[in-house]
Amino acid sequence: MVEAKGLYYRYSKNGDYVLHDLNFSIERGEFVFVIGASGAGKSTLFKLLIREIVPIKGTLKVFGHDLARMPRYRVPYLRRNIGMVFQDFRLLEDRTAFENIAFAMQVTGASRREIKRRVPYVLEMVGLLDKAHSRVCDLSGGEQQRVGLARAIINRPAMIIADEPTGNLDPDNSYEIMNILRSFNMRGTTVLVATHDQEMVNYLKKRVIRLEKGRVVADEAKGVYAGAL
Repeated sequence: MVEAKGLYYRYSKNGDYVLHDLNFSIERGEFVFVIGASGAGKSTLFKLLIREIVPIKGTLKVFGHDLARMPRYRVPYLRRNIGMVFQDFRLLEDRTAFENIAFAMQVTGASRREIKRRVPYVLEMVGLLDKAHSRVCDLSGGEQQRVGLARAIINRPAMIIADEPTGNLDPDNSYEIMNILRSFNMRGTTVLVATHDQEMVNYLKKRVIRLEKGRVVADEAKGVYAGAL
């Protein structure tokens, strides 16, 4: 599903590389934590995966497609198969939970009938059906992140990419969010999570890829956070 070979990236022509010679692959249905200190390259890697930026050198394939060679018109089709979850939620705060999730369907051309059927189902999955018509600005941080999760999965993506999804949450809400991600993974969705949350990584014992100064320094099938700071 994801394959990186000799992957390099830097933000300016004469700048230092922020990713150095990354080599790894991720199979369909895996749950993978990407860990490392701030500046290790986690967010840069995720930007590459959704083709917000393009590799400088090397190859990065997602769903079998070489992202460096992908024409611009294909990028929206790539992103429809990837659900993004952000630390800062990135929701429309003056809209309701229902409207935020529905918007993600509207941009793909879904019918009103399909939206009315699908959105309540997904809200129920994340435990927010009773908050469907509440404005996002009136929800707690944990509830807002669950709206973000629902939005990420509404179009049935093959992969979820979550960048520090528990970074702004208390421990109880962090466990809820991570358990929801795990439940999606158990249904067959590939999940990638960048995190500093040591407790969560050690609790779930999933595959851990550790980055240090833009390099992969560890890749363990049932890893822990030890040594990442």
